Amino acid sequence: MANKTQPNDGSVEAFLNSVEDEQKRKDAWQVLNMMKEITGYEPVLWGPSIVGFGTYHYKYESGREGDFMRTGFSPRKTALTVYIMPGFGRYEELMAKLGKYKTGKSCLYIKRLSDVDQGVLRELIAESVAYMDEKYPRN
Repeated sequence: MANKTQPNDGSVEAFLNSVEDEQKRKDAWQVLNMMKEITGYEPVLWGPSIVGFGTYHYKYESGREGDFMRTGFSPRKTALTVYIMPGFGRYEELMAKLGKYKTGKSCLYIKRLSDVDQGVLRELIAESVAYMDEKYPRN
């Protein structure tokens, strides 16, 4: 069974421009530019509302396998969600310096970009992508 969230040919620009909250829209454009610069990948829309960068192929011991983005984000109504695919366990030092946020398994929830140290966020994204590149080498 493949991942239900798949890349599509939707317009990332149109999606970001459709974000109603002006500050969230500005924040989303900043994160887009940051991730483009860090990853070297062009943004791709995954599902209706996730902007992803790069892909990797995973295969679990259960036999389940699929493809997913190396990193990405989504400007959700409640928070700007940044996808840190390796999770946060290995980044405790950075997380302590990041600022105001919440986390899920591999989701970093930020109300406003101004709530976090953007240099630390940039470092967190870069380190997570480097880890993904090591674990799943780029083709």
